[in-house]
Amino acid sequence: MKRKKRHKTAVWCALACMCLGACSLGKAQEIVNSGFGPSQVFKIKEEACTLPEAKAVLANYQNMYATMYGIELWGRGFEGNDLESYVKDLTIARLAQIMAMDFLAEEKGISLTEEEHGKIREAAREYYGSLNEAEKEYMGAKEGDIETLYRRYGLANKLYTHLTEGVDGEVSDDEARVIEAQQIFVSDEEKAGQVEESLEEGADFLSIASAYNEASETEITFGRGDLPPEVEEEAFSMENEQVSGRIAAGKGFYFIKCINHFNQEKTDINKSVILEKRRKEAFDGVYREFLGSIPSEFYENVWDRVKVEVKPEVKTDSFFEVYEKYCDW
Repeated sequence: MKRKKRHKTAVWCALACMCLGACSLGKAQEIVNSGFGPSQVFKIKEEACTLPEAKAVLANYQNMYATMYGIELWGRGFEGNDLESYVKDLTIARLAQIMAMDFLAEEKGISLTEEEHGKIREAAREYYGSLNEAEKEYMGAKEGDIETLYRRYGLANKLYTHLTEGVDGEVSDDEARVIEAQQIFVSDEEKAGQVEESLEEGADFLSIASAYNEASETEITFGRGDLPPEVEEEAFSMENEQVSGRIAAGKGFYFIKCINHFNQEKTDINKSVILEKRRKEAFDGVYREFLGSIPSEFYENVWDRVKVEVKPEVKTDSFFEVYEKYCDW
């Protein structure tokens, strides 16, 4: 069960790392005026994502972000854009990617079982039943729309599990090892010589750091690949309390003091990060090749008219929570 939950969570992680621009999906075209129905937001092949489906997901994202960042952030800058635009882009990108994954699942002969369909219907019934009238009116969604969304997510999850089940699940302590250390970085060779001389005379490392360190932090925690190769090679060979000599790397010189050469708790966490990275790479290798082969259309003028409305009565944020409660494959 735990393995399945990790796979399921990894779907959200993998999708979060993909581009947010729905119009960059496959051979997507932006359609400003067309003969499509007014309730269609985008289409992949011949299947459309409807406005009620998109607004159901949007309502959940907007409330999740309002909880995380505060309602007062709406309309302000967020990751280079205003939060409303960010959440709208996120909604469309995630839905487009889920639908594309479902077409790939179909191509590979992956489908949901009758039991899984039953769980999806239960999940849709519970989530839709949790909505108040204001939320239903805002979304314009019926229970069938929620069931369609859950079915798409469920199939995408099965695809992700299928594409990543052959990934090596063993991550060694050495590969994932996380070190705690103190650092001094200087960009000038003369200063590097002064630091080196002070350390050789036995001066306190932190005291020297307070006087010379040009890096933003003195106390650092890192794993493999986080520091320049020259620094990493030295740091991973050190024991606790050991202080390095001058290490030339990048545009300056580093000095490292090892505080804890093996942080067990953070190493264990890093193992999970490395494993999910392997899974995402395995998934991306197949998915991105497929992505370029499918046509899609994004009906920009339909989605542009949708505005995020932060209302106290529209507070639903349990869409994904209910999904995970029932769909544990």
